Amino acid sequence: MPRRRTIAIVSVTAVLLAGAAAGGGYYLLRTRGTPAETAQRFTQAWQRGDLTAMRAELTGPVPGFSQAYDRLDDALGPRSTMVKVTGVREDDQGATAGYSVVHDFRSGGRWAYDGSLRLVVSERRWKVRWTQAAVHPDLAPGRRIELRSRWPARAELTDAGGERIDDGDDGGSVAQLTGALGKATAKDVTALGGAYRVGDIVGKSGLQATFQRRLAGVPATDVQLLGAGGEPIKPLGGLPGEDGEPLRTTLDLTVQKAAADAIRKIEKPAALVAVRPSTGEILAVANNSPFNRALEGSYAPGSTFKAVTAIGLLASGMTPGEQVTCPKDANVGGLAIRNSDHAEYGALSFADSFAHSCNTTFAPLAAERLGADKLLETAEAVGFNQPLDIGVPAVKSSLPKAADAADLAAESFGQGRITASPLVMASVAAAIADGTWRPPTLVGSIQQRVPPKEFPEGVAGPLRQMMLDVVTKGTAKDAGLPDGTRGKTGTAEFGTADPPETHAWFIGFRGDIAMSVIVEGGGGGGKVAAPVAADFLRAME
Repeated sequence: MPRRRTIAIVSVTAVLLAGAAAGGGYYLLRTRGTPAETAQRFTQAWQRGDLTAMRAELTGPVPGFSQAYDRLDDALGPRSTMVKVTGVREDDQGATAGYSVVHDFRSGGRWAYDGSLRLVVSERRWKVRWTQAAVHPDLAPGRRIELRSRWPARAELTDAGGERIDDGDDGGSVAQLTGALGKATAKDVTALGGAYRVGDIVGKSGLQATFQRRLAGVPATDVQLLGAGGEPIKPLGGLPGEDGEPLRTTLDLTVQKAAADAIRKIEKPAALVAVRPSTGEILAVANNSPFNRALEGSYAPGSTFKAVTAIGLLASGMTPGEQVTCPKDANVGGLAIRNSDHAEYGALSFADSFAHSCNTTFAPLAAERLGADKLLETAEAVGFNQPLDIGVPAVKSSLPKAADAADLAAESFGQGRITASPLVMASVAAAIADGTWRPPTLVGSIQQRVPPKEFPEGVAGPLRQMMLDVVTKGTAKDAGLPDGTRGKTGTAEFGTADPPETHAWFIGFRGDIAMSVIVEGGGGGGKVAAPVAADFLRAME
C-alpha cells in the first residue's frame, strides 16, 4: 500500500510538471505583434524621416543603413516622401511586406515605385531584415540612385517687335538691362529651390535674374541607377520638362540705337532714356559707361524740375501770359537765389520766365502760390516718391516735403534735397506730352502698383506751348532740335566747389517719343544736353 501511494504521488507531480512546462513554453515562445504592424511602423518612420525609429524595427545594427537613406534624400532632394504598406504575405521563413513610395520633388513632379521589406521573427518580435534592396529593389552594394536634370534651351529676351536682344549684338546698354548668366551658387539654389543645383546656369543680374524661372523653364528629370564607377546601369523613371517662355520688353531697337549713338561720343558720363508718352513704355535706355545711371543714377534735376513746378502753378490758376518779374537776384526764406550766368530779364510773361529758366521767378512764386504741400502733391502726381516696377534695379526719385520757405525755394527749381534719375525725368516729359502720367514700363506683364494720373484741366496744353518756347526762343534755341520738339533744359549744381560744378540736363518730347538726357558734370543743359537730344531725334527722322 505505501508503495502504491508513493507512485500515485509521483504521477501527479509528473502531470503537474508537464503542465507547467507546456504553459511556460507558450508564454516564452509566443511571437509578439504581427509582420503587418512592424511594416507599418517602419514605413511610417521612413515617411517622416525618423531613422532612429526605423532602426528600432531592424533585426540588429546594419552597416550603411542610415547612409542609404541619406544618399537617397541627397540625390533626390524631395519636398516630401510618402510611403504606404500595400500588403503582407507570410511564408515558412517569415513574411514579405510590399510598399509603395512617392517622392514629391520641389519642382512639382513626383517619382513613384514599389518595393518590399523582408520580415522575420527575432527575439519573439517581427523585425525587418534589412538590405539595400529595402530602399529600392534595384539597389545593392556599390550601386546608387542619382537625379539628373536636362534643362531646355533658355528662352529669349526680345524687344517690342520680337527681335532678340540677349545675344550681345545690341550694345552694352542693352546688356545692362538683359543682364548676365552664370553658374548657380549655393545661395542661388537656396533662393530658387526646386530643381536647381549648384553649377546650373542661371540669371545673375538684370532681366535674366528677375525672370529666371520663366526664361529657364523646367528641366526634364531622369532618375538613374548608377554603378560603383558612376556608370549608368538603367533608368528608373523620370519627368518631362517644360520649355521656358520668351520675355518681350518694350524696347524699340531703332530708338535704342539712336539713343546709344547720340551719347557714344560724349566724353563725360552720359545717359539717355526714351519713353512712349501714350503708354509709358520705355523705348530706349542708353549709357556710355558701365554704371547704369539712366536708371540708377540719382541727381538733382535742376531746372528741368521747373516743368513740375509749372504744373502746380498752372493748376493754381496762373496763365502763360501772366506778368511776372525775373530780377538778377532774389531772397526767399533767407536763401539767396540767382539765375544762371547772373542773368536778369525784368518784367516778362510767365511763359517767357520758363523759357529763360528764371530761378528768381519760380522760387518766389512757389512760396507765394504753392507751398510745400502743393508742390509735394504735384511732384508725386508725376512720379516722384513713387515705386518703380520695371524688372531691373531702378532708383526711386525723392522729394522730401520742404521744411521751410528756403527749402521750398530750392526745390522749386530742382535743387535742395530733391533727387531723380533720367528715367523719372523722362516719365515727367512723357506725362506732359500726353496729359497723363503713367508709371514707366519695361516689361508689360509686370503689374504696376501705381495707377496713371491725369493732369488737372487746362494744364497740359499751355505747358506744352511753354516747352515749345524753350526750344524756339529760350535756353534750347541754339541746340539744333528738330521742328516740333518741346523741352526744358536744366543746369543742376552739385558738390562744394566755388563756383559749383553742374550736371547738364534736357527733358522733352516730339510726337510720341519723350526723352531725358543727362551729362554728368557736363555744364549747361542748353549747350550740352539739348544738342544730344537733337542728335537723338534727328537720327529717327
